Amino acid sequence: MTLSEAKELAKKNIYNRPVTAGRLSGKIAVVTGGAQGFGFGIAQQMYQQGASVVLADINEELAQASAATLGDRAVGIRVDVGNPASVEELMIRTVEHFGGVDIFVSNAGVLKAGSLSELTAEQFDFVTKVNYTGYFYCVKYASEIMKAQHEAAPEKWFDIIQINSKSGLEGSKNNFAYAGGKFGGIGLTQSFALELVEHQIKVNAICPGNYYDGPLWSDPERGLFVQYLHAGKVPGAKTVDDVKAFYMAKSPIHRGCTPEDVSKALFYCVEQDYETGQAIPVTGGQTMLN
Repeated sequence: MTLSEAKELAKKNIYNRPVTAGRLSGKIAVVTGGAQGFGFGIAQQMYQQGASVVLADINEELAQASAATLGDRAVGIRVDVGNPASVEELMIRTVEHFGGVDIFVSNAGVLKAGSLSELTAEQFDFVTKVNYTGYFYCVKYASEIMKAQHEAAPEKWFDIIQINSKSGLEGSKNNFAYAGGKFGGIGLTQSFALELVEHQIKVNAICPGNYYDGPLWSDPERGLFVQYLHAGKVPGAKTVDDVKAFYMAKSPIHRGCTPEDVSKALFYCVEQDYETGQAIPVTGGQTMLN
């Protein structure tokens, strides 16, 4: 199937959505980076609220295994968000499987911490390709399906939601590649929102605080606690536990962010029809808007 054929199929299926219970009843959603961690937690919450969910991940085997734990309304599909052909194929396969897409959650992300003297050009390019350019690819192809659906059902709204970061709201020492891409992601979000609103596509970003229990932070070899310890990001820290204690103390609520916290913001984005182009902080008060 080509993208053009997928668009026509999505048009035909726009009023053919499964009847389910929950806040996202009948919605078809894609979550990139959905095989594990934050992405899987978000997908799980969406599934429980009635959505049919594509867990899109570069690790297809894990994505399929994770989807199987959710149920019949979930499927795992491989995607490399840094490759436009792969993102296009994701959208085609989503339409083939579920008939369309109502919510696209751009969650896939990578992080390489390091100072200016330590981070290589190749590492910077890698982080930027996934976190910034990959978001562009996702919106480019997801919006093609959504625009086609809008032609067939002009009364309906669709949603593109970037899972950004508190590092998209303030700078991050020895973490400039990640923070820069996330700052840029908010600029993309605002610009995409202005362009796509005429097709009734809302584009918003959610900026979570730190999810300490997921692999991004807690992986014993590549997690941020380990990376930040080696990068000297926390002055005086001697162990991973020192780094974790430092970050836990930053939030007035004294805990990390969870997928449940982010999902509540995501549900708001979907349920409302009078807001677009926003960057919504979910940081426990660690980062506050000016």
